[in-house]
Amino acid sequence: MRVVRGFWRLLVGIKDALVLLLLLLFFGALFALLSVRPNPSVPTSGALVLKLDGTIVEQPADADPLSVISGNGPATREYRLRDVVRALQVASTDPLVKAIVLDLDRFAGGRQAALAEVGEAIDGARRGGKPVFVYATGYADDGYQLAAHASDLWLNPLGAIFLSGPGGSQLYYKGLLDKIGVTAHLYRVGRFKSAGEPYIRADLSPEARAANQALADSLWARWNEEVAKARPKAQLAPYEKDPAGALERAGNDTSKAALDAGLVDKLGDRIAFGRRVAEIAGDAAGGKPGDYQAIPIDRYLAAHPEPAAGKVGVLTIAGEIVDGERGPGTAGGETIARLLTDELAKKRIKALVVRVDSPGGSVTGSERIRSAILEAKSQGLPIVVSMGSVAASGGYWVSTPGQMVFADPATITGSIGVFALIPTFEGTLAKLGLSADGVATTPLSGQPDVLKGTSPTIDRLIQGSITSTYARFMNIVGAARHMTPEHVDEIGQGHVWAGSTARQLGLVDRFGGLDDAIAFAASAAKLSGGDARPRWIERDPNPYKALLAEWAGRRPDGDADAAVTDPLARIARAPQATALNALADAGTILSGPVVQVRCLECGGTAPAPDAASVRAMLPGLVAKLAR
Repeated sequence: MRVVRGFWRLLVGIKDALVLLLLLLFFGALFALLSVRPNPSVPTSGALVLKLDGTIVEQPADADPLSVISGNGPATREYRLRDVVRALQVASTDPLVKAIVLDLDRFAGGRQAALAEVGEAIDGARRGGKPVFVYATGYADDGYQLAAHASDLWLNPLGAIFLSGPGGSQLYYKGLLDKIGVTAHLYRVGRFKSAGEPYIRADLSPEARAANQALADSLWARWNEEVAKARPKAQLAPYEKDPAGALERAGNDTSKAALDAGLVDKLGDRIAFGRRVAEIAGDAAGGKPGDYQAIPIDRYLAAHPEPAAGKVGVLTIAGEIVDGERGPGTAGGETIARLLTDELAKKRIKALVVRVDSPGGSVTGSERIRSAILEAKSQGLPIVVSMGSVAASGGYWVSTPGQMVFADPATITGSIGVFALIPTFEGTLAKLGLSADGVATTPLSGQPDVLKGTSPTIDRLIQGSITSTYARFMNIVGAARHMTPEHVDEIGQGHVWAGSTARQLGLVDRFGGLDDAIAFAASAAKLSGGDARPRWIERDPNPYKALLAEWAGRRPDGDADAAVTDPLARIARAPQATALNALADAGTILSGPVVQVRCLECGGTAPAPDAASVRAMLPGLVAKLAR
């Protein structure tokens, strides 16, 4: 019998080895396939082309191989902000780059502060003598924020410019939950902490309405200020206030309305645009009409890698903050803390810049990251915080160790508040003729009970935990910003602020980007020369997943929305974006920890998740509801 069992184990081992070998062969072949480039001939000089068919983010997420292969992975490509900025900075002094081209036909957007950094890099390239051309069939707020910095702004004759500004409606679920018998138990501290309001109200609370309106007004004022400075001849105010009148005065020609308002320089198709670029960059050898000597950004970045690392460590905290280990694009508390502590053990850095682009999330994950940063501070390293597009709630929690905090006027920050949301289904069971019953040994047995409803004891315990966490949050902020807890409470209460207001309130110190923060940290540590350069504290990139992400963003069966260039069609699909955001928010709340320091209100200024991303999220959301 032992011989039979041994033989069986041998067969199983052989089978497992063969399966593993086949998997290795499959992914090896896939890697080779994805590594093949259809156009190996790239000119050494010409126009640097930033064909941004996707979104600009702080830190792109890894592609999941199974999701991509099955077609359920995100179809919109993500471009890392620092790569786009670096390409523009290097090109500004590169004699082989004759011009810079931004192709925004399928640009899916980005957060306002991130786009402002790209805009500054475009301005720098223009100061370096590089003409910057931009083309699209249509521009919305995000695309036009970038396009306004160009020296030659083109629009397709069939295109349009729609400037809507931040704002719009959001879904409220109270009526639906009442109809199906679901009770939402919201525990919170903060009059303005409105993340859970859609589940207990049918409309905005007065506090949330006031706070959201103030934030939207601040961001829009900053947008107009930036665009007007970049393009002084643009008649923004009349175009924004009366777009229908501007269209009628142009004979209902949308592109002519934009031209008459000074929003664009020229109207023309791609062939005409390409010929104009070719006058400076040169014609493409053997190319089609409108082709020019083009240097793709990916090839350009590969040919110009980042300089050797210095002694200013840069730790990126991007995306939702969660407990445990996570890959890029999500801030796993354990992952980020270990990256930093491992770097500290190597004794290679003399200063630390913490780059935050996060709306928060888990309290424990946020505290795990903060503790690791405090360890760096205890070793005498200057700690400088660079806030990206959003550093709110848990994102502000992890920013508190900074001795100097930089932010953009359009950074979304604050949201110092705490909440928890638990749905129960006793009403749903009653509507179905079902009931629930059981026994208990203590007041906490079976609590929180999603079938019978929460008990007064568990309600008091959860609310007490929320109150305690908020008090700790106030004390942390007060100690960091030299404020009393009472003053922190006045500007806290879950209120979300734009960076321009946050500086006045003392929540941030200076306006500036990541480069400014790195320079300040180097100066504080008395570093110069090569030592003053950044050392990125991050996982080594996975080349397989990077190629998968690139392939996912370019596959012909990708997200249909990303392929749409008609501006009217994009506007018509706005309701779909609202629904996708609502699903994403619901999944975020239900799949997260009970006690959260998260700013869901901050998501309204970000690009909507693509349909594929939400499809991938739905199974987990359904499973969460079913538990």
